[in-house]
Amino acid sequence: MNTDLLTLFDADETTLRTLVAEALKGADDGELFIEHAQSEALTFDNGKLKGGSFNTEQGFGLRAVAGEAVGYAHAGDLSVAALKRASDAVGAVTRGYSGAYSEAPQRTNHKLYGEENPIGAPTFEEKVALLQEIDAYLRADGKVRQVTASVAASWQMVDILRADGHRVRDIRPMTRLNISVVVGDGDRQETGSFGTGGRFGFNDFLTAASWRKGADEALRQALVNLDAIEAPAGTMDVVLGNGWPGVMLHEAVGHGLEGDFNRKKTSAFAGLLGEMVASPGVTVVDDGTIESRRGSISVDDEGTPSGYNVLIDNGKLVGYMQDRQNARLMGMKPTGNGRRQGYAHVPMPRMTNTYMLSGDKTPDEIIASVKNGIYAVSFGGGQVDITSGKFVFGCTEAYMIENGRIGAPIKGAMLIGNGPDSMKRVSMIGNDSKLDTGIGNCGKAGQWVPVGVGQPHIRMDQVTVGGTRT
Repeated sequence: MNTDLLTLFDADETTLRTLVAEALKGADDGELFIEHAQSEALTFDNGKLKGGSFNTEQGFGLRAVAGEAVGYAHAGDLSVAALKRASDAVGAVTRGYSGAYSEAPQRTNHKLYGEENPIGAPTFEEKVALLQEIDAYLRADGKVRQVTASVAASWQMVDILRADGHRVRDIRPMTRLNISVVVGDGDRQETGSFGTGGRFGFNDFLTAASWRKGADEALRQALVNLDAIEAPAGTMDVVLGNGWPGVMLHEAVGHGLEGDFNRKKTSAFAGLLGEMVASPGVTVVDDGTIESRRGSISVDDEGTPSGYNVLIDNGKLVGYMQDRQNARLMGMKPTGNGRRQGYAHVPMPRMTNTYMLSGDKTPDEIIASVKNGIYAVSFGGGQVDITSGKFVFGCTEAYMIENGRIGAPIKGAMLIGNGPDSMKRVSMIGNDSKLDTGIGNCGKAGQWVPVGVGQPHIRMDQVTVGGTRT
């Protein structure tokens, strides 16, 4: 397919540039965002292909920013007539306003991923055969009662044209594999899951060795939960595993460090720049520049190159994640975090890959330091209130720690706390920071974007644990 999206309009590039410049006259910022996207998903459940979808969409969004006001219009029709109607709509915020159009983002030629469309290879038949093979492989275990496996791929092209003539194009592939298994023993049933993916083609990770490793991990987790005892309740020391448990950091801390919440003073971290908001040794970054990672972007959806942004440095709050509008209004610089779900949505400050850096302790040292507590290896769903920082997270794999040793697996454990407070309860930081396996999705204001999370093993002192043991 032609990757020059401007050629899909019924006008030449010079005409489009003139229309955008006229539409954004008097604005502080804004852009024409054009998108063409394809997506495919296949789901194999209970030995049968239960779901399949393929979708193609394209369109544009035109945005004008005037102070704190935003005018936005979008259409699925790539025509001059539609663009002129959008221009009339967004012009409502610039009438009588005289802004100074913001400086164009720095240019970049750095690509973090390839441009190949992953939807065409493997073929539909080959993907179905793969899901069938995964199903058969897991059902060889006599305790397995249900297997659900799915593959998904997307391919997004974006073209961003600003009123100052700056133009940025990006092509973003994405693939993902998910495996879920239910095991049973008598009347009791438990679930385990595994997922992996990133900004690359299926052939880069769907080898027999890799999917079998993922299937084995899902089965292992389910069998562990089958033997789990009820979790205790109370206040106790907690050790969090590395990798995916960083989702709690993402939710309880990361959202609170997005620029818009802090500008509007609705974040628990608002006004705390330069203050200690975490224990010494805690350093948290948002890094959109990691090659081929799910949350990475060569440029954000305003055309700003992604960056390595330190948010908390050795316990001190040193930065927020910014899009262009919030950065300007807060007197700061854009950080490459202006993201949107698609052409029908406005950009806003969003995370990319958010994680805690390593410390100097081994995981064994951390676990050995706990007399009685919980070792949380993996999390499921959670809830967070951005304003108060309060959170609740459920553990999908956890164990008792007894006299410095990992004990029985437990089920039903919930970690309850407050984001800023919990970061000050970190007393030991492992030397094994890693990112998750490439499965994260982040929701905000009705928009979803792919993200990465991560952390090393950490010990948190005296955390409230909700349990089911009586």
